Amino acid sequence: METWPGQPYPLGATYDGSGVSFSVFSEIADRVELCLIDDEGAETRIEITEVDGAIWHVYLPGVEPGQRYGYRVYGPYDPAAGHRCNPAKLLLDPYAKAIEGQPDGDESLYSYRFADPEQFNDDDSLGHTMLSVVINPYFDWGHDRPPALPYHETILYEAHVKGLTMTHPDVPEAIRGTYAGVGHPATIEHLQKLGVNALELMPVHQFVNDSHLVERGLSNYWGYNTIGFLAPHNAYASTGQLGQQVGEFKNMVRSLHDAGIEVILDVVYNHTAEGNERGPTIGFRGIDNAAYYRLVDEDKAHYYDTTGTGNSLLMRSPHVLQLIMDSLRYWVLEMHVDGFRFDLAATLARQFHEVDKLSAFFDIIQQDPVISQVKLIAEPWDLGDGGYQVGNFPPLWSEWNGKYRDTVRDFWRGQPATMAEFASRLTGSSDLYNHSDRRPTASINFITAHDGFTLRDLVSYNEKHNEANGEDGRDGESHNRSWNCGVEGETDDPKINQLRVRQQRNFLTTLLLSQGVPMIAHGDELGRSQGGNNNVYAQDNPVSWIDWGLTDEQRDLLDFTAGLIALRKAHPVFRRRRFLAGGASAADGAEPGEISWLKPDGHPMDDADWNAGFARSLMVFLNGDAIPEPDTMGRPVTDDRFLLLFNAHSEPIDFVLPGDAYGAAWTVQLDSSSGFAEPDAAPVWQPGSTHPVEAHSVVVLSSPLEPESPAGGEPDA
Repeated sequence: METWPGQPYPLGATYDGSGVSFSVFSEIADRVELCLIDDEGAETRIEITEVDGAIWHVYLPGVEPGQRYGYRVYGPYDPAAGHRCNPAKLLLDPYAKAIEGQPDGDESLYSYRFADPEQFNDDDSLGHTMLSVVINPYFDWGHDRPPALPYHETILYEAHVKGLTMTHPDVPEAIRGTYAGVGHPATIEHLQKLGVNALELMPVHQFVNDSHLVERGLSNYWGYNTIGFLAPHNAYASTGQLGQQVGEFKNMVRSLHDAGIEVILDVVYNHTAEGNERGPTIGFRGIDNAAYYRLVDEDKAHYYDTTGTGNSLLMRSPHVLQLIMDSLRYWVLEMHVDGFRFDLAATLARQFHEVDKLSAFFDIIQQDPVISQVKLIAEPWDLGDGGYQVGNFPPLWSEWNGKYRDTVRDFWRGQPATMAEFASRLTGSSDLYNHSDRRPTASINFITAHDGFTLRDLVSYNEKHNEANGEDGRDGESHNRSWNCGVEGETDDPKINQLRVRQQRNFLTTLLLSQGVPMIAHGDELGRSQGGNNNVYAQDNPVSWIDWGLTDEQRDLLDFTAGLIALRKAHPVFRRRRFLAGGASAADGAEPGEISWLKPDGHPMDDADWNAGFARSLMVFLNGDAIPEPDTMGRPVTDDRFLLLFNAHSEPIDFVLPGDAYGAAWTVQLDSSSGFAEPDAAPVWQPGSTHPVEAHSVVVLSSPLEPESPAGGEPDA
């Protein structure tokens, strides 16, 4: 085969219309072979002779998209020194933009013998491993434009590509559970009806389906087991054509953008699917183990693991940082995604041992002209020492706020906690984020996510029920801060079921009317249940998929959630760009400030009220006429005034509305015990009047701004 020298960059396989440039990094290699694989699985090996700066490169004229390929790397196999080259293993390209197949668990994938781990294994892994695929990079994006939503207007919807559409009756069966299914009009119609405007997809980077799960009849459903950082996961494509997952993913993004919906990717740059020293050799390990992975300094045969998966990428390696940044830029520039949620992001900050928010990774992100302009969301913890870093990421970042989740769960299940903690979470968690020029939008507020109970299960189970996972209940979080409302699991008791509906509404109302960025887990708006399983990572079946056969109760919950989102969108008082400054309580006739905190009797909260460990009721006043920040055109922002009446007690409580200074009259918008009020028949409550608020419920009241008086005259009628 004719070969040309080619160029070291760009890395990966790049088709230019006439041929393909192949380029791969390895500092430890003595020799590298490019291996072309044909449709029958036969291999053609081409020795790469050009090396520049540890980049091995060659150009092959006439090679076209769809070509399968891999690498064989010759070099030292010396685990004690951190080196694990083994040319018997066909290796994935770290920059592959499409990947075919899955490892089958065969012993040839490993560099040791199962019967004797100290014995070197030189069996060829071809036929048992994954293959890189050359793609056609050309795609007609038409007039695609990113929605570019400001954070304070963003409503996130966390979803799984497969679980979202697998049972949707209006999505054609052939494309259910695929990128095409997510981009189908029926799926988009649901998202638009709900009102969410940013879809946060669980991992779509190519991942490995663990052989130990497959052997037990399970699979890696969630996908937090990445092996290809530039390749869309092949199993989510609706066709089996080589490389088609790339075009299908782009079509999905274009369709979502047309509907005004952003696409955020949950990305796993903290580790790879190769695991620890007992894992398979699929790519990085055989290409340059010590350059890609963090090894134990005093014992380089072992991996330093802060992720619980067996390995961690070496974040002080320039080649690892380059791979991550090249991957991020590729997904933004070529795949048109709008941002990223970084799994176990504290690991990315471990340049050495400690978590360091000023590490090289954050410096590079900060100065990058592409990545610094998209949404960056951290899961601000990992499993290593000092790994819980909620509130400590740099100003460019938002964070999953685990403290919001815990505080709101505890409030509505009636656990001892101070009202001050709940108030802080409701107003954007200023105790965590009001520093270093951060804003309320640094807080990604959530009650539930993929990891843990669904919202319905949160109010239906006290204990996890993970028997189907086959781990004897050892997996999954045991401290869920859940309350089953009186009976474990499903029940026919109408009072308990009514309470569970009310509790779901309470959580959704709190979430969507809190300052910060709300995130809903897919199916929570439909009352989706996983039967009490709080760790469905291995359940690729109806347990984890959305069941679209909705009951009347589920449709009501969907309508209620959509109403809350519409209320949030209509009123800027619920989505402030800056922290609320507080102010006067309107005592003695003073004009109230931006926010006031009142007891059920209508009087201001005092220090004793704030610090009482068993406080269960609260009235919050939000002043739409006291918003200091301007809109995007520099104009003043004004809104209605709102009262939020929270009662987490087990008995009804009488609330006394505050005086005229807060509002001339109050219209009931919603009551979680009954739903949204009919616009033409909504009750109107007067200042100073007393009203019972049902146990375990929240009531939202509004008072419109009075129209301004014309110059020299009275207000218009």
